[in-house]
Amino acid sequence: MPVTLVVAVTAVAAAFAVWAMSRSRRAPDPVDPYVEERWLVRWLGRHPRLAAPARAIDRQVAGGLMLVAALAVVVLTALAVGAIFDMVDRNSGIAAWDRSVAEWGSRNASSWSTTVLDWITDLGATWLLVIVAVAVGLFDVVRNRNVDVALFLVVVVAGVALINNVLKWLIDRERPDVTHLVGTSGSSFPSGHSAAAAATWFALALVVGRRWSRRRRSLAAAVAALISVAVAASRALLGVHWLTDVVAGLLVGWGWFLLSALAFGGRFQRLGEPADRVVTHAAALER
Repeated sequence: MPVTLVVAVTAVAAAFAVWAMSRSRRAPDPVDPYVEERWLVRWLGRHPRLAAPARAIDRQVAGGLMLVAALAVVVLTALAVGAIFDMVDRNSGIAAWDRSVAEWGSRNASSWSTTVLDWITDLGATWLLVIVAVAVGLFDVVRNRNVDVALFLVVVVAGVALINNVLKWLIDRERPDVTHLVGTSGSSFPSGHSAAAAATWFALALVVGRRWSRRRRSLAAAVAALISVAVAASRALLGVHWLTDVVAGLLVGWGWFLLSALAFGGRFQRLGEPADRVVTHAAALER
């Protein structure tokens, strides 16, 4: 009971925080990066040399301009993950809790809590996320005839898996030397389940709720945060990841989701939509 209670309290607290933030008009919408998109559009508008080449190429390729401009997202995510890895190296900050969290989870586990956490951790499993993403993508294509939605989900799911596996290969961190309550493979940092859950569930919340009101989107964001943090907490308490692994995984997942959503225009869900608006604005200024 204590183990599952910790997961539940942590996940609910994260969901409430995201819900409260997304309810405020002054705060960014966690599942609709409209504020970030507008900033990038304005930034490109002030740098016509970057926007001008898009007039000579098609809209799909123009979407790459948003990836160039969104380099800030990549840099900030990399700095945050790097800071966590630095904590690991120095055994400072949240890294000081790594061993105590792993040992506490292993020591207080019961057959019931292990079964429940195993169900929760599967919400970040690649096979499940692929099935859900394919189902949502196909449904949206049939209903709205928007192939870019399916492409967006492919980019999110495949991209976060690729990034996370590259980081695992580069860092090659050993997993906690406690009893592993579920099977594992590969190195430990960052947590693949946490990254996949963070990126995919927020992407699904954006796709499903992109025409909803701000109030309903805040609920979708809260559910995505609830699942993501629950998966991350379950990985740490099952003894298969250090606390810093799952925090880094969440950051990687959210960073990749934001970058992908910006490239596809947030709620517009059309690859290159923000770049289109920049090109139109730049052409108008030239006239």
